[in-house]
Amino acid sequence: MAAAITWSSASGALCRELLLTLMLLTLACDACEKFTLHVPSKLDAEKFIGRVNLKECFNSANLIHSSDPDFRILDDGSVYTTRAILLSSEKRSFTIFLSNAENQEKKIVVVLEHQTKKRHSKEKVLRRAKRRWAPIPCSVQENSLGPFPLFLQQIQSDTAQNYTVYYSIRGPGVDREPTNLFYVERDTGNLYCTRPVDREQYESFELIAFATTPDGYTPEIPLTLVIKIEDENDNYPIFTETIYTLTVVENCRVGSTVGQVCATDKDEPDTMHTRLKYSIIEQIPASPTLFSMHPSTGVITTTSFQLDRELIDRYQLKIKVQDMNGQYFGLQTTSTCIINIEDVNDNLPTFTHTSYVTSVEENIIDVEILRVTVEDKDLINTANWRASYTIFKGNENGNFKIVTDPKTNEGVLCVVKALNYEERQQVVLQIDVVNEAPYSQEATALRSATSTATVTINVENQDEGPECSPLVQIVRIKENAPEGTQINGYKAYIPETGSSSGIRYKKLNDPKGWVSVDENSGSITIFRSLDREAEAIRNGIYNVTILASDKDGRSCTGILGIILEDVNDNGPFIPKQTVIICKTTMSSAKIVAVDPDEPIHGPPFDFTLDSASDSNLQIMWELKKINDTAARLFYQNDFPFGLYKVPIRVTDRQGQSKVTLVDVVLCDCVTESDCTDYRSPQTGNRQVKLGTWAILAILLGIALLFGILFALVCGASGTGRQQKAFPDDLAQQNLIVSNTEAPGDDKVYAANEFTSHTVGSSAQAVCGTMGSGVKTGGQETIEMVKGGQQTLESCRGAGHQHTLESCKGGGHHTLDSCRGGQVDADNCRYTYSEWHSFTQPRLGEKVQMCNQNDDHKPVQEYVRTYSYEGKGSVAGSVGCCSERQEDDGLEFLDHLEPKFRTLAETCIKR
Repeated sequence: MAAAITWSSASGALCRELLLTLMLLTLACDACEKFTLHVPSKLDAEKFIGRVNLKECFNSANLIHSSDPDFRILDDGSVYTTRAILLSSEKRSFTIFLSNAENQEKKIVVVLEHQTKKRHSKEKVLRRAKRRWAPIPCSVQENSLGPFPLFLQQIQSDTAQNYTVYYSIRGPGVDREPTNLFYVERDTGNLYCTRPVDREQYESFELIAFATTPDGYTPEIPLTLVIKIEDENDNYPIFTETIYTLTVVENCRVGSTVGQVCATDKDEPDTMHTRLKYSIIEQIPASPTLFSMHPSTGVITTTSFQLDRELIDRYQLKIKVQDMNGQYFGLQTTSTCIINIEDVNDNLPTFTHTSYVTSVEENIIDVEILRVTVEDKDLINTANWRASYTIFKGNENGNFKIVTDPKTNEGVLCVVKALNYEERQQVVLQIDVVNEAPYSQEATALRSATSTATVTINVENQDEGPECSPLVQIVRIKENAPEGTQINGYKAYIPETGSSSGIRYKKLNDPKGWVSVDENSGSITIFRSLDREAEAIRNGIYNVTILASDKDGRSCTGILGIILEDVNDNGPFIPKQTVIICKTTMSSAKIVAVDPDEPIHGPPFDFTLDSASDSNLQIMWELKKINDTAARLFYQNDFPFGLYKVPIRVTDRQGQSKVTLVDVVLCDCVTESDCTDYRSPQTGNRQVKLGTWAILAILLGIALLFGILFALVCGASGTGRQQKAFPDDLAQQNLIVSNTEAPGDDKVYAANEFTSHTVGSSAQAVCGTMGSGVKTGGQETIEMVKGGQQTLESCRGAGHQHTLESCKGGGHHTLDSCRGGQVDADNCRYTYSEWHSFTQPRLGEKVQMCNQNDDHKPVQEYVRTYSYEGKGSVAGSVGCCSERQEDDGLEFLDHLEPKFRTLAETCIKR
């Protein structure tokens, strides 16, 4: 039993140990191998201190993190410091955490140990030894043929004497494109190249070499190793263009630059492989040699001045470029260069014939008579080839012109002004030709600048009828020549014979009808008095148009200018016959005279007062001569303002005189423009000058008056009448209701036996002068009749209401409703004189009374008429018109309605 317990206890203890071991193993699976790096006690910032093999710990890790911020871990496991660190103890550790996308994590413990002299007993010897860990020059021949792998050199660190050192490299050609081109043996440091390299693709490679101990310690700083690719002449030089096209002008000087060609070479610059040499292999046409090429720059120049476009207009060169400075073993390439010769004006246009003969009829224009041709070797359809023709001699009268045909380059000679056979039977022209472009200096120095041809033109005669030449012919005659005087007229002639026989004349235009023309001879006969001073005469010449024709009806027209010789038949006169003298500022007025005759019969003038009609002129006025044509008129006494008639005689140098009656205005003004109103002191008549606006206002007033009268006539006769009702108080015959619109009886008779109106009729005009006066548009109508009775009617016209007020007066009063009715014919027997004698004194009395108040003093209120403006007020209309109450019969005023009491109190004199 005890043994069983003991075994049981032993078995439990063993299980516990196994479980603990299993847990330790599980935890150990999350941790990787610990790395120890030997570093100096002082580390600079961004210093590489070693490398940790991360892939052996966690191959799929994509996230790397350091527990100590002083250290930075790269993807390849390189460890760098982030700042300067001073190790205070011999050891310092930190952890590198690795994780992947599946959240699996692992960690690596890195221990930094301070290097001590005890650990490396031979350190002093190593410091004194010669170090080989430095950049070693290295190169690889381009396009090397091997054998591969090709040994380049060995990299070695002196620390290998004390440690086991592994060598490795990184950079382009190793782990970057082109990958796997170089590799290094880990143990020996031998560097190899695996395949050929093209220098034009990769000129050099910069590799980083590392030397590390098996435990990851880096005893050497990374070494930069540059491998240069040695160039090989494996690229041909290439021209930049397949075919070059250049241009050079003809006749250019020797050494003129034509152009430049250029080639490129991809081999290493500044070596013999890229030192190029240019040359011309062939010229077509071959002879003569005209071009050369600079071997280094490729510039092509001329070697001769014999470039002539008219002989050869294009050259072709075969050119070559070769590297290795043109040595025979250098690589070469060829190309083609085409050189076009540009034209200059070095060839003159020359006439194909030096003389031409042609003919043309007289009296024709705008016709082509000749074409001249030229030859020009310059380039066709350019300014160097196009010809420009001029008539150098023989065209003084401008009968011809020559132009260039743009298609054929011919000169076209035309007639632009008619020729006259009778004047010239032959014309000789000299024609020159040049180009539009100026000649080049070289061509001008060698040859003449122009080419000349002679053109002989024969003028052919035409039977052209009479000729009026000269067009204007002049004759002279005195202006006082008597009627019937005959003088020479217009003469035309036949050009072929020079005779005027058989020509008939006719007058086409005679402005004043002063002359007649003889049909056969063309002589002029005066049959009306001539007047040199007439309006149709200019500069003393009277023009008559004459038509001359032959028997075949061919004609010409000429002008006969009749010079009217002046005679002294006009006395001088004063054109300004009204002068103004402002007495406040002036004492005289200037008198100017003119004479329509010639100056020989004109001034100097003599001015005198013609006192034959009035002996007081010499006392009142005085004339003083200013110059040959003017005098000044002074008044000698203090005359009243007004208009005075002063006769002034003006005599010319030949004694011809004329009296002009001058109106002299003495005015109270400052300037002459201020004097617009004056009258004669003898008659007292006043002259008023109306301005433009005053005359316009008068005309508008007259037009307005006629418009009003026309409206009254149309309104009285054309407005339709409506049936009106009589007021209810008709029995009283005094006051009426004026605003009623009810229809009345057909016939209403007034108690005064004078008026009788028919409702709906129109009033006759003859009765309107003494009976009713009706005014449309709402105006008052006052009707006065003979017999001491007064009738004030309230008229209603065209649908408007009218209010008429009764003024008190003597006799019986009747208020009647004359609603546009017709007055009976028996009421029309009273004449206008009776009506006028009855109304005039009464109307005057009433107007005077209406203008006074109760104390018979003037008041400010007057009788006025008003237009209808709608419905009136309840109180009605109140006026100041009153009559004297001398008769009875107004008791009804005591029984009026309230709205009429105010009116009644106003009308009754208190």
